[in-house]
Amino acid sequence: MPANTQTLLLLPGDGIGPEVTAEARRVAEMVAPDLQLEEALFGGVSYDAHGEPLTKEVMARAHEVDAILMGAVGGPKWDGVPRSKRPEAALLAMRKALDVYANLRPAFCFPALASSSALKQHLVEGLDILIVRELTSGVYFGEPKEITQLANGERRGVDTQSYTSGEIRRVAARAFELARGRKGKGQRFGGVLSCEKSNVMESGVLWREEVTKLHKEQYSDVQLDHMLADAAAMHLVKAPKDINVLLADNLFGDILSDEAAMLTGSIGMLPSAALGDPGVPGLYEPVHGSAPDIAGKGLANPCAAILSLEMVMRWSLGRPDAADRIFKAVNAALDAGARTADIGGKLSTRQMGDAILKQL
Repeated sequence: MPANTQTLLLLPGDGIGPEVTAEARRVAEMVAPDLQLEEALFGGVSYDAHGEPLTKEVMARAHEVDAILMGAVGGPKWDGVPRSKRPEAALLAMRKALDVYANLRPAFCFPALASSSALKQHLVEGLDILIVRELTSGVYFGEPKEITQLANGERRGVDTQSYTSGEIRRVAARAFELARGRKGKGQRFGGVLSCEKSNVMESGVLWREEVTKLHKEQYSDVQLDHMLADAAAMHLVKAPKDINVLLADNLFGDILSDEAAMLTGSIGMLPSAALGDPGVPGLYEPVHGSAPDIAGKGLANPCAAILSLEMVMRWSLGRPDAADRIFKAVNAALDAGARTADIGGKLSTRQMGDAILKQL
């Protein structure tokens, strides 16, 4: 293989993951025929085959490739598996091992789907928010994390919310830099809207202080606003187009980005990217989960997986032309009336993929 060949590792995973990833693969083969594609087991299917949701071999390969595109992990089949062996543990472990601390979750509304949102059309038409979620620290990784038996017979569950100033500053810097490239977006909060719960959480106080300090030191040209996370949740359904870049920690970013996804008509439409420092392979995945209730039925919307591939091309592979082609093809397919069930249509996963390929 030529030394300059780029490699994309596909980890289809569980549930609808293999179905939507297959469509993204077809698109990749068309827009980037020189791209080396590899595939491996990940999540529940890896546990079934190897007794581990993430093998050492797959983790080692993930460090070597240019980018990783995942499908989805998890499902009720593995609910009884020890927590360290559950499919979700593989996802958290890969994020932590690669240290992809900045999770980019765009929430945009394609014109053809403006009427599909649960909100009134005028609230979401032209929506274009970028949520930057810290991904490798916070309550999902903090220690202690345990369930203990108390002397009085009750049980206590503990999860620890913990951040250092460095963990906050590096993801905030990414948000400020992204906001610089998104001028003209956000009707009220045109730069970075940083969200936390500084009114009740010490980690929230530190978050606000460190973001403010970094802004003053390096990014004073970018507008900075602060909002409590619960107030931001309300604002997302009241006036979402006010927001340009929304910055949040791991927990609140998880919740707010899923809320924002539903503004666009379907969670099946939205991609995500997890990025670390330069030279670290990016980790990409649809925002939707494994949807075991429809797995294997050909009903899943592949758009989020295909748009995750668009982000791969743009952010990790340096192929903006290919990224533009993919985005325009999805938009054109929607304009032509292509719809899966989640966005009011009847097309199968493969037929939706066909409709997008036709536009390429």
